[in-house]
Amino acid sequence: MSWNPAFDPACPDDVGPDAIETLIIPRSRDLGGFEVRRALPAPKRQMVGPFIFFDQAGPAEFLTGQGVDVRPHPHTGLGTVTYLFQGDFHHRDSTGADQVIRPGELNWMIAGRGVSHSERTSSTARSGPNSLFGIQTWLALPDAHEDMDPSFEHHGKGTLPVIEDDGLSVRLILGTAYGESAPATMLSETFYADVTLGAGKLLPMPDDHEDRGIYIVSGSISVAGQMFEAGQMMVFRPGDRISVAGGERGARLMILGGATLPGPRYIWWNFVASSRERIEAAKAEWRAEKWGTGRFDLPVDDREEHIPLPT
Repeated sequence: MSWNPAFDPACPDDVGPDAIETLIIPRSRDLGGFEVRRALPAPKRQMVGPFIFFDQAGPAEFLTGQGVDVRPHPHTGLGTVTYLFQGDFHHRDSTGADQVIRPGELNWMIAGRGVSHSERTSSTARSGPNSLFGIQTWLALPDAHEDMDPSFEHHGKGTLPVIEDDGLSVRLILGTAYGESAPATMLSETFYADVTLGAGKLLPMPDDHEDRGIYIVSGSISVAGQMFEAGQMMVFRPGDRISVAGGERGARLMILGGATLPGPRYIWWNFVASSRERIEAAKAEWRAEKWGTGRFDLPVDDREEHIPLPT
């Protein structure tokens, strides 16, 4: 597809530095040879549109036989997004979904009233040295969908719209942007895309969404004459027409945003809800471990272990 946004992009230097409403420096956490950088929630910013959690996982290298093993654990009130640059994850969940995800593909799981899932490096990848690098995010669900039945969707690389121009490629993962729509079922106004930007090339941010943010995966970008490096997230002031330029090495970016939710969201461990009472109810049910008799069950083919409720 051709790069044909419906507006003339502003030059980065035409935008004032105050257009960046929040600059987030993610916190790093070593999980034992596996680093996670968490950008959301942040002390000064809980959400960008519906996005309430944003982790960069890796890059990490594993020896033969090794990999990541995230045991079955619960979610409520959110949708989880898994998108990889390197490696794979074998996803299993309590809806019966059993899916290996690879780079450029999308796993979209809506937790609704309650779901559990596991994510592990596949047996195929463990047959030799393997790597993992990707982004995991959560989207808070609107009030009307907090108690919906859980669901899972997988969308292959070829099904996600790609917009290209000289030195610029945008793969739309979720929602709508630049006149294109991604195939995953959305419950609120959203956009989320993987962007490769050449040195000096311009990316106009979508201007038809209330909240808009950028996470720099690699390289650097220029905004209003300031350079920003990999591992930073910036959230822009609503309503401004924003363009960013690739730095001297270009950049790999995740752009994200959408409409803000009408009320507050509470987050505890893997639970998101519009009230503290909903959080407490989810905690009690996971602690009880009455699989299949309440809101929670375990994945069909991954029931031997699970992550207990933190104390």
